[in-house]
Amino acid sequence: MKKISDFHIIEKSFIGKSVFLKLYSDEELPKINAGQFVQIQIEGNAKVYLRRPISIHDVDEQKHTIDLLIQKVGEGTSTLYNLRIADKLNVIYPLGNGFTLPESKDDLVLLVAGGIGIAPMLYLAKLICREGMKPVFLFGGRSKDDLLLIDEYSRYGEVLITTDDGSLGEHGLVTQHSLWSKREFDRIYVCGPLPMMKAVAKIANERRIWCEVSLENRMACGLGACLCCVENTRDGNICVCKEGPVFNINRLLW
Repeated sequence: MKKISDFHIIEKSFIGKSVFLKLYSDEELPKINAGQFVQIQIEGNAKVYLRRPISIHDVDEQKHTIDLLIQKVGEGTSTLYNLRIADKLNVIYPLGNGFTLPESKDDLVLLVAGGIGIAPMLYLAKLICREGMKPVFLFGGRSKDDLLLIDEYSRYGEVLITTDDGSLGEHGLVTQHSLWSKREFDRIYVCGPLPMMKAVAKIANERRIWCEVSLENRMACGLGACLCCVENTRDGNICVCKEGPVFNINRLLW
């Protein structure tokens, strides 16, 4: 069930080049799935007309809070970056379709992310752990400065790392990590830069591993009306905001 609600910022911290926001609502939260997103109205900046889509980082249904991890990349996210405690945000949520949780407790699960693509992986990991499993994380970045919240993710599973410059973890790309030659997985979930997702999807296809990816097509309305985020799939052209952002790789023309 989609809602339009006012949230208030009750916690804010800077994490690397990103900002963490905890938002509180007076209202009960609807059911939220890992991988869904919010559309935030940007106020106080005349250059920004459209809402901004942001992945949901974490959820606490009992406390009526959702967490966001936002990287500053443009006018809209810069405005969000500069907000203060107690500021109000008007939010449409939860939008899109999220990740599909494992069907068996025996499944070996790998969560792969690059850069700010780690954002939706925390809530996904929590839900997987609730089902009695412990995922493995494989995170990549240009350098150690790009790897965020490693200690937080370590609470839910083993965290493996690659960096382009070798400053943390193994030197290279996530697809070059020694993990791939040592372990087999039943499910892979991926979010991050498109080339990285395509490279991981290729490995999954070659090994016939079930795999879902979260696309980051440019969005405007977030509701499937503006056709801004259309992706050509095996089912034809579809709106990522409405039918995604999460897709099984078998649906994509990769």
